Amino acid sequence: MAANSSCPSAFSMHAALFASLVCAALFFGSGEAGAAHKVFDPEWHPATATWYGSADGDGSDVKTVYGSPAVNVFDAGGACGYGTLVDVVPMKARVGAVSPVLFKNGEGCGACYKVRCLDSSICSRRAVTVIVTDECPGGVCSGGRTHFDLSGAAFGRLAVAGSGGQLRNRGEINVVFRRTACKYRGKNIAFHVNEGSTSFWLSLLVEFEDGDGDIGSVQLKQANSAQWQDMQHIWGATWSLTPGPLVGPFSVRLTTLTSKQTLTAQDVIPKNWTPKATYTSRLNFAV
Repeated sequence: MAANSSCPSAFSMHAALFASLVCAALFFGSGEAGAAHKVFDPEWHPATATWYGSADGDGSDVKTVYGSPAVNVFDAGGACGYGTLVDVVPMKARVGAVSPVLFKNGEGCGACYKVRCLDSSICSRRAVTVIVTDECPGGVCSGGRTHFDLSGAAFGRLAVAGSGGQLRNRGEINVVFRRTACKYRGKNIAFHVNEGSTSFWLSLLVEFEDGDGDIGSVQLKQANSAQWQDMQHIWGATWSLTPGPLVGPFSVRLTTLTSKQTLTAQDVIPKNWTPKATYTSRLNFAV
């Protein structure tokens, strides 16, 4: 059908312009598949923030146990399960732990927030973008508080140039935050097959999700099958499927938690998949 078949063809100049605008709305404003759904909160909300790890580190090296400042434990990338990804670009120096109200039992993993501190004498006017990679369950994060426990590097970037160390010395500070779209430039969604996976228990970690960043559901389709099987959210950004034997290649369908967008990666995990391998799709959510 021609693009103007449903639009009037004989009008005055002004009427024709109006008709063309109506046509544009009909053809391009209907929310077609693949269109971007912005995850954007125009309002700033109050919260508090601290930092952990080394002063200029990514937060994943050493973490202080709440209530026991003298005791340090290895963090292994945080409760979301991203492991060493938090140590390298594009996550490097942008990671943080959040209190349970934002962690959402792991469903908040991967979400992105802009965080800004408030003291004009030391704080930058520019917000820092933080990716949720961990949970801080106790201490200043308990009691229903909204709290960000940032990497030392991310916390320092809240300050004006040269004042990062002075800001870190303050410990806990007041901040404001808002949700923002995640953007992993040059990256497509990837699926890491977790260690211990077999043809009877498959565990996947979802990586580099643009847009919402969070995950509401994951489904898997086996080779030569039309059935989508629901994977179970077990912890962090990790999902698993138990019934077996499972036969690849596998297609994976993601639905985001916030805006319910769906993306399908066909045959993204090959028949000869192996544990601890990462398989990258050719697509990502539009932002």
